[in-house]
Amino acid sequence: MDLLKVTDELVAELGRLHFAPPVAHVYNPLVYARQPHEEYLRRYGNVPKETVFVGMNPGPWGMAQTGVPFGEISAVRDWLGIDGTVGRPAEEYPKKLVTGFACRRSEVSGRRLWGLIRSRYGTPERFFDRFFVLNYCPLLFLDTDGRNLTPDKLRSAERDTLNAACDRALRRQVELLRPSCVIGVGNFAADQVVRALAGSGIRVGRILHPSPANPAANRGWEDVVLRQLAEQGVAF
Repeated sequence: MDLLKVTDELVAELGRLHFAPPVAHVYNPLVYARQPHEEYLRRYGNVPKETVFVGMNPGPWGMAQTGVPFGEISAVRDWLGIDGTVGRPAEEYPKKLVTGFACRRSEVSGRRLWGLIRSRYGTPERFFDRFFVLNYCPLLFLDTDGRNLTPDKLRSAERDTLNAACDRALRRQVELLRPSCVIGVGNFAADQVVRALAGSGIRVGRILHPSPANPAANRGWEDVVLRQLAEQGVAF
């Protein structure tokens, strides 16, 4: 089983799920942004990895546009060297349209994360020789007013079914990538990783999420994250 097969199986599982209000729109970039997502996996998903970073779910101007985790447009196109055809979700919110690599908005979380990685490693090849970046959940959820709904805001039964599918995918991805450590980007992602990988023997850590909605991330996020990684024994 390779990473693309895991993607296909997760897409099939998620395609059978239904979400009630407050969810009004569900975007799955693994479907409509399959081409750049597949290029990301093929180009950089070589194994093994030392450490895998796991984010929460797509942002509207990041992975929702490019199919790449934390996929801020300029980072994906100009640094990772990934471009490609991006389609459209079935039902879009009018003010959060998917325009792919033509999107003019910037995803701050992705800009911060990939910006730090670029400043430390220079080239994608140097970084991906040791590391990889995934998202725990590939779905973006919006309410009727276009506000982001993080997966923890779903109804409990829907959340449990979603988590079960994402847990299975994460375990399979980790089996393929063979890291000794998995780092959750933010507390939500880290908590999901702890549950999904319980009993695996893989060390799980966490770093501060780069979202500007997190006040702590707006005060020297890079310095905080570098200190956190060093404290957890991740040579970054």
